[in-house]
Amino acid sequence: MNLDLEMSKEGIPQEFWNRADEVIALANEQVAQSTIGKVSSSLLYAAARFNSFSVASSASDAAEMQRDKKEAIKYFTEQYRKMLEENLDDYIENFDKYKSSEQSS
Repeated sequence: MNLDLEMSKEGIPQEFWNRADEVIALANEQVAQSTIGKVSSSLLYAAARFNSFSVASSASDAAEMQRDKKEAIKYFTEQYRKMLEENLDDYIENFDKYKSSEQSS
């Protein structure tokens, strides 16, 4: 499995943040016709589906993908946990600021 996704705050190109912001903007648009919980579930499913596609793209056949499955699950769940913890900590630290900007939007 060859995933070009090492995550550290330093060295992440601006286009990474731009792509993330575009996905978040789309999710925010979808909340207008749905709920945050439903949109969140759709985002989680989309991430799982796209990450499965990413693993498949680096495999030469289904057998290789099967061999890489546990490693891929471990990698993506570790990355998600790390990103979720960082973002939850950020929201806790900036709760009042973020909540007031949500209400003024």
